[in-house]
Parts: sequence; C-alpha cells; structure tokens
Amino acid sequence: MGLIGCAGLPKGVLTPVEVSVPRTSRVNLLVATTRAPSPDRGVLFSGERGEALQSTELTVSIPPPENRQVGQVQWPKQLPANPATDFATTRVRDLSNLGEIRGWVKQHLPRSRRVLIFVHGFNNRYEDAVYRFAQVVHDSRADVAPILFTWPSRGNVLDYAYDRESTNYSRTQLEEVLRQAARDPLVGEVTIMAHSMGSWLVVEALRQMAMRDGRVAPTIRNVILASPDIDVQVFRKQWLELGAHRPQLTLFVSQDDKALDMSRLIGGAVDRLGQINPAAEPYRSELEKAGVTVLDLTALKGGDPLNHGKFAERPEVVRLLGERLVAGQVIADGKNGSANPLGTVAAGAAQTVEGAASLIRFR
Repeated sequence: MGLIGCAGLPKGVLTPVEVSVPRTSRVNLLVATTRAPSPDRGVLFSGERGEALQSTELTVSIPPPENRQVGQVQWPKQLPANPATDFATTRVRDLSNLGEIRGWVKQHLPRSRRVLIFVHGFNNRYEDAVYRFAQVVHDSRADVAPILFTWPSRGNVLDYAYDRESTNYSRTQLEEVLRQAARDPLVGEVTIMAHSMGSWLVVEALRQMAMRDGRVAPTIRNVILASPDIDVQVFRKQWLELGAHRPQLTLFVSQDDKALDMSRLIGGAVDRLGQINPAAEPYRSELEKAGVTVLDLTALKGGDPLNHGKFAERPEVVRLLGERLVAGQVIADGKNGSANPLGTVAAGAAQTVEGAASLIRFR
C-alpha cells in the first residue's frame, strides 16, 4: 500500500508561481469537478463530495525537454516549485458560469475541433489528476482542447469503497459535461479517455445518456479505457445498453496489473476488464463481435510497481495516443484482425518495443 500512496509529495502545488525559465511549455486545462472546495488555495478542492459541479481554468508549466523524461510527472520536492525541473502551476481562474466555460472552449479549440475529456482513477487527489492530465496532453502532443473531469477521491488506498461510491455520486454531472461538449456547435468531435475506476464512471455516464436520449451523442466518437477497473460481466451489459450507435472503443489492458489484482480480490474474484487476455476465449469472440480495439501492454514494463499506469508512463504509448487514438484514426495495419507489433502500428512511435506490445483490431 505504501507504494501507491502520496507520502512525501508537497501540499499546495496549485498556488500559482511566476515562470521565466526558457523552453518551458504550458498546458492550459479546463477542470470540472464534483469535489468540495478546500479553504487552502494551494489545494483548491478536497477529496470530499461537493454540492455542485464547479469549473476552473488551470495552466501548468512543464520543464524544458532537456530536464525531464517523457511519461513522468515531475513533482516539486519543496515549494515554491522550480520550473526548470518541476511541474508548476502558473494560472488559476474560477469559471463561474456556462458563458465563461464556452468562452474557454472557443479560445482553446484547435482547427481539428476536437475535445479530449479525461477522467482519472482511484486514489487521486485533485492535483494528482491535474498534473497527470497535463503530462498526458503535453507528451502526446494531442491536437485537442483538454478538459479534465475530477471526482471526489480521497487519495487514500484505504478508501476504495468511498471512491467507488463517489463515481456513482458524480455520473449525472459527468453526463452533463459530456452533453454540453457534444452539443457545442463549435465542437466537431469528442474523445473520452478514462483510467482505472474512472472507466466505470465514464461507461455509467454514457449509459445514462443513452437511456435519457435514446443514444449516445453522435459527436462522442471515441472512448479510450486504460486499465479499466470494471467487472467484465457488468461491462458486457453496460456496453450493450448503450444501444446500436456506440462510440468506437479502445482498451488498454495488461495481465500484470497488480492494482487490478487487488480489485479482483475485493470484487469476488471476477476478472476486471483491464487485465483480460484479449487473444483468449471467450474475450476474443466477444470483442470481435463488439468491434473493439485492444492494446495489450502486458510485455511492457510499467513506470510504477503496480504496472497500473502504462498508458501515461510509457513514452511510445502516450505518443500513440496523440498520433492516432485521440484523432480517431484506425491504428491496425494488419488484415483479418490479426495481432500486430505496436511498433509497426505506431509508425515509428513505438519502435523501442516492437514485438513486445501487441494490438488486436476487432472489426
């Protein structure tokens, strides 16, 4: 448990600082949350449940490329952060109404007119989610307007049940964020990416949208679930209940995910979606029927002891996100749904792991 806690990280990293270091990069995020506000302006929001959805604009400074490693969030060891070596917050602005939110989207929407909405997983503080998403957006070089949805996680491994209930607490608000993005006439396409327990929240929000509206909004074209912490038996029903017009689904799975091993133990020994073997039955036939793309990252070494964050920590994988998946491109290049080395699929982005990670395109 100590391996996945937040011990040693400084508190208050969201206090804005001046940055004048050359070659730093900026990532500007729109952050929507169901968390309760914190009285500490360096924390902004706590792990407790808030009464209403609140939105904030944050800008994160990323150290110069010569001082950092792709795939890593470089936390300051002390405050104020050193922008030359650390992630640092440079701007925080409350967005108090829908007009300000739409103004942010208009200002930051790229020519592609794509929006990427990210939902974090279990055991994440507000600042954990902000800095991790900033890292993914920066390292993937995704041509998107980045929106983070962060739900009330206490950032404590002993609060698994509380976090799980907090996803249920937040699904109507996430549904509203998705609906607003999908209905904005300026937005051409929405991709949703979720990690771990956040995958449950995303699928439940989409299911709720389909039940209300008769279908998932057509602007929501791609859903990417990384290490999804979902009971596979439940997921079968959830996905079918989205109806005939479902978004394209991509899964990142890894059979050596120790965090999902613990979740499986808690969940009655039922397989979690994020640790299935997609080449084995019955999963292969079911995924083929559903038209799902699966990237099996089992053979790749993770950046954390639990192998639970490979999607964001492996440089070649996070670049694949930006180059292909977020853009909604077909990423398989083989025929008849055969397995392919990730290196041949990513056109050079993953040559360091060619033959190790595999992709199966089920269509």
